[in-house]
Amino acid sequence: MHRIGFVFLICISSACSGSNVEDSKLQKRYITTGTFDEVKDNVVDALTDKGLVVNNIAHIGKMLKRTGKDLGESKTIYSKAENIEFCSATVSRKTMEADAHNIIYCPYIISVYALTKEPKKVYISYRKLPRLANKKSDAALQLVEKLLDDIIKEAVNQ
Repeated sequence: MHRIGFVFLICISSACSGSNVEDSKLQKRYITTGTFDEVKDNVVDALTDKGLVVNNIAHIGKMLKRTGKDLGESKTIYSKAENIEFCSATVSRKTMEADAHNIIYCPYIISVYALTKEPKKVYISYRKLPRLANKKSDAALQLVEKLLDDIIKEAVNQ
């Protein structure tokens, strides 16, 4: 599938300042430019390029806007916000063979969103997985995290 090219302001080399990648204990967030739809399409394309299938797209921004009225809240947080859910048969199998209780980590989610107060930025992020004492489980979950990171890196480099 042909990807729409546009300039991204993302640093992935160690020589960059890192201001466009925010990495905390709980999440990793990439900040890029372009339209929300272009960035989301690039994430979906990166998934399909790896042979993965999107299970669901949760329209978080629309849900907040719709329910905000019922709650008496008028603040619009996102111009657009969606969670892209998917699994990998290969990586999921390794994770659950290591420990059947690791089912809780599937599906995997990549969030794509634009804040109303920052209209020229698009964020792509994922929840970091825990470090586990079980070495097999820990190694498998690190594969999941690498998969998430690789998908986003491919998407932002289109």
